[in-house]
Amino acid sequence: MFRMLAVTAHPDDEAAVFGGTLALYSDREVDTSVICLTPGQAASHRGKAKDDHGLAALRRKEFAASCKILKVRRNIVLDYPDGQLHRVEMHQVVSDLVKHIREFRPHIVLSMGPEGAITGHTDHSLASVFATLAFHWAGRNNRFPDQLATAAQPHCPQKLYYSTATAALPNRQPISFPPPTARIDIGRYLDAKIAAFHAHETQSPVFPIFDAHVEELGNPELFHLAANSRSGAVPIETDLLTGVTED
Repeated sequence: MFRMLAVTAHPDDEAAVFGGTLALYSDREVDTSVICLTPGQAASHRGKAKDDHGLAALRRKEFAASCKILKVRRNIVLDYPDGQLHRVEMHQVVSDLVKHIREFRPHIVLSMGPEGAITGHTDHSLASVFATLAFHWAGRNNRFPDQLATAAQPHCPQKLYYSTATAALPNRQPISFPPPTARIDIGRYLDAKIAAFHAHETQSPVFPIFDAHVEELGNPELFHLAANSRSGAVPIETDLLTGVTED
């Protein structure tokens, strides 16, 4: 069975950025997993939460509900501080991600690009940096060798993709997107993508913005191939599993 891991910064990123792709590949019997680095406790929109702790608890439940809609089989929320990923100790985050990669052993890793996706959010940029380092280091036995004393062994995923886009949200600072190298037709899964995002009820004030963006630009979901275990030129892909071999 093929395995696909998405690394995100906040609950709702999995739906907004990768929702259609996760649903599509789950239907193709790909084992999908999402690791979210923060519980989103610093969000501007807070629903009925009385404090950061309460908001984090609500958003964890919303994340689980979203992943269920997208048929994600393994979902994990870590406890790094929302809005402060630029202040955390880099090696600790990368170590956590490397451990997950070595345990889950994905063929493909997805993340946002270092530009910060369509919002340009700093946490999105840092999630990209951490995921990129983890992708490259998970297969090296001289990176976090203490992990190798357990069952976790080095693992080299075959492809790393950044999500990309053709336009940012309005009224943002300048964003330069990675060029698309893969276009994934998610037409059949647009409803699942929208439903998964709407599972994040605390974020309901942004639903109209999200819905308008999806209506205008939601299909296809675009990706940039950032790393590949196979060398050589890559044509525009319509399937992220192109060239990927099973274990």
